[in-house]
Amino acid sequence: MLKKRNPEVLMDREVLLDLDYSGETHVPDNYGSVQNGCFIPPRYLNTAANDDDDPIYVHCERTASPPVQPPGNYFRDGLAKIDFVLVWEVKVRRKRRSRGRSQGEAAEEAVEAAHEESRSERRKAQLARWRDKFIQNLQSAGLLMEKEESSSVKKTIHYLKLHAPWDVLVYYAEELCLRAPLQAQPNPDFNTSAQVLQKLWVPNIMKESVPNRPVDYYTCAFRKSKMEKFLGSDDRENYFTNTQRHRIVYEILARTAYGRRKRAEVGVARLLNEGAFTGAFPLHEGPFELPGCDIKPDQLNKRQVLYHYWSNWLKWYKYQPLDHIREYFGEKIALYFAWLGFYTAWLLPAALVGTCVFVSGILTMGSNTPAKEICESGGLYLMCPLCETCKPWNMSDICPMAKVGYLFDHPGTVFFSVFMSLWAVTFLEYWKRKNATLAHHWDCMNFHEDEEPPRPEFSAMAPAMEENPVTGVKEPYFPEKARISRMLTGSMVIVIMLFVVMIFLVTVIIYRSIVSVMMFETGSSVLRTQAGNIANISSTLVNLALILLMGQVYTALAEQLTKWEMHRTQTQYEDAFTFKVFIFQFVNFYSSPFYVAFFKGRFVGYPGHYGKLFGMRNEDCGPGGCLIELAEQLCIIMVGKQLINNAQEFIIPKIKAWRQKRALSSVKKAQKAKEPKRWEQDYELIPCEGLFDEYLEIGKMIIFHP
Repeated sequence: MLKKRNPEVLMDREVLLDLDYSGETHVPDNYGSVQNGCFIPPRYLNTAANDDDDPIYVHCERTASPPVQPPGNYFRDGLAKIDFVLVWEVKVRRKRRSRGRSQGEAAEEAVEAAHEESRSERRKAQLARWRDKFIQNLQSAGLLMEKEESSSVKKTIHYLKLHAPWDVLVYYAEELCLRAPLQAQPNPDFNTSAQVLQKLWVPNIMKESVPNRPVDYYTCAFRKSKMEKFLGSDDRENYFTNTQRHRIVYEILARTAYGRRKRAEVGVARLLNEGAFTGAFPLHEGPFELPGCDIKPDQLNKRQVLYHYWSNWLKWYKYQPLDHIREYFGEKIALYFAWLGFYTAWLLPAALVGTCVFVSGILTMGSNTPAKEICESGGLYLMCPLCETCKPWNMSDICPMAKVGYLFDHPGTVFFSVFMSLWAVTFLEYWKRKNATLAHHWDCMNFHEDEEPPRPEFSAMAPAMEENPVTGVKEPYFPEKARISRMLTGSMVIVIMLFVVMIFLVTVIIYRSIVSVMMFETGSSVLRTQAGNIANISSTLVNLALILLMGQVYTALAEQLTKWEMHRTQTQYEDAFTFKVFIFQFVNFYSSPFYVAFFKGRFVGYPGHYGKLFGMRNEDCGPGGCLIELAEQLCIIMVGKQLINNAQEFIIPKIKAWRQKRALSSVKKAQKAKEPKRWEQDYELIPCEGLFDEYLEIGKMIIFHP
């Protein structure tokens, strides 16, 4: 039997979920918004909230002398931590010159410029209203603010620093079910390889002592009513970790509305897409550059420890400091790197066995009887023409391809296939064990989806509020029947996109047949001998381009479909989006290799009764067999995809970073005498786009390897 909840608690929870709540919020008098050292009292904020023409950071009372900026990520008072930073830019207007033009042309250009300027001004005014409303709602949510500016002749950059006070942190920590420490425990050592090497008395060059290892705790879900039971509850400044503070503030940013709920005008992500803000990020904990040689390792900050002991190229063979990664970036990113290191280590035996099998194929290539007979036949055997206008050809022409095909189809490859099947199963089971160990060590085992709060977009667009039968709290509600109908509609879109992939596959097959016939009709012995390879390689390149194009289009479409389906929690949203993208990418990447491996050459027919598709003869396997064509396709797709991924992960971020620094160069030149602040340095960095693409790419690599 459910107990009746306290009305005050219910009201507080409704305020959290209802983004249009207009109740009064108590704002401490000792904090407020600050513009370059000038304090904005709450009474001015309340006045500005009722006036849409004036932004909330216009009215201010100048102080006689601004306080000195303390070291670290703090407000000017040296007490309030900077938990998040919002950035937007305001460009200075420039008048257009019309020298050397007639009066008529100048008048027309003036009219066009006036129209463009009016549209631009309306757009800027709309963004400014959204931004002001968003900041007002953040102030009502209890966040404290401080504003900085960096100006140049061309533009002015505004930095709005956010701080979550203790009451806000406690409230959202309980809402988000954050883990709180109960008792410290010694850090366990889960490194199996180090234990094996130690038992064998083998020196372990991969082991390294990393300073400042985080303390491990027994934890439980945070409860305000049991505050005194948790360790460190008396130290309010350092009780919540920086990662937890960032998560809480981002949750507030994601839930805060700036416009109409039905239009999903909610959250900082939407404002970033619209251009109201140009950046929203937490700050790094100090510089990453190492100080002088006289400093002790335990005096390094967390960022310097990770840079020196983890991201350094010279540490590629060392164990990853997963506890440090988890403390700085959170559990999701730490689990990704744990998985990546585990996968890389397990690839070593697979690569060793594969290399031995390949070398054995090269050594036994001369003992291949079919290849010997083909090469020694000369002009003894004539083969049927491959098209109606083609001439017969000698079997000895395929001698090189027959020898190369033996590398991918000899007795050792059968052993390697069996080995990889066992390797895949064993790898998966051991990773489950490793994953469970890390999840228990990092207190991620007791995560229940029912306790997860609703997504901000779901809360904004849900048509009704209903009482949760378990908690008794009113929550945003979307009818299940409507969600199922939307999911069925999205499934039909997925099926249509899969049919589009099949159409492209048939197009590539026809292209391959046309190129092969064209090579034979040239009459050149070289082109005629290599016609199959040329057609297969060129068609694979075309297929790779289509794969990448379709992948980009479908990923954007799947993201919009998943948002439209109105999933309640972030976990449900990510699961649905992952399922859509993985199904499509699997068919998109592997439809052509699957066709070559299992269907190509099966429906050729025989002389006089050849099978045809759209008036053209069905494809037959090349002279070296279908396995060598399959190897060519896999090699081109894998290598091409890896090259493009490397460009996206290394070259494109470098270009973006260069463009960002170039765009900010004028502001930096105007402030040569000042040392750049942490928020200015971090604004030059490229934002992280998440780990979804990384997981998807590695998942495709796993499918390729077995």
